Amino acid sequence: MTTKPYHHGALREALLVAAERLIKRDGVAGLTLRAAAREAGASHAAPKNHFDDLTGLLSELAAVGFERFNNHLRSAASAEPNEQARLNAIGVAYVEFAVANPGLFQLMFRGERLDPSRPALRRAMDEAFGQLTAAVAAAHPDPLSERDAVIAAARVTRAWTMVHGYAMLLLEGRLTPLLVGDSYAIDASVLLKVMLEIE
Repeated sequence: MTTKPYHHGALREALLVAAERLIKRDGVAGLTLRAAAREAGASHAAPKNHFDDLTGLLSELAAVGFERFNNHLRSAASAEPNEQARLNAIGVAYVEFAVANPGLFQLMFRGERLDPSRPALRRAMDEAFGQLTAAVAAAHPDPLSERDAVIAAARVTRAWTMVHGYAMLLLEGRLTPLLVGDSYAIDASVLLKVMLEIE
């Protein structure tokens, strides 16, 4: 396989691009430091020099994924007229990103393969969580007493588990029996939008 040569000084980015290609093609299990180096047309030692180890490479790639994810959520929310519509748009965008980037999305939530103490990953993860919590709070602006803090946490958890669980079930093909029957077919995005509108 012929790989595109990288420009001097851009080896780190070339390795991340190569790693993402490998995940798309072979899954997370197919990504090794040597495979990333080979895919980027670099020496075997190059990934270690930039990322220390495989966890470092995976963590930095997950950070790139979260940055794109955050931009996608922000863009979807900004087009909506009110707080509830923005929250729903974030939910739809969450699943859209997962479906468009299945390998990268699954890597982003593989805690055992990542080092969340790496600054880029921590920052990007915190931003994603912050977008979700802010959107939930804006959609439910009622004042909360100290006792009601659990309600706020429950609202965030409900929103997050709904869209994340839906994304994972969709990626794994588990929703097919619900979406396709003998006499009907339901569009997965339509089903999600209806779910988000149900109180």
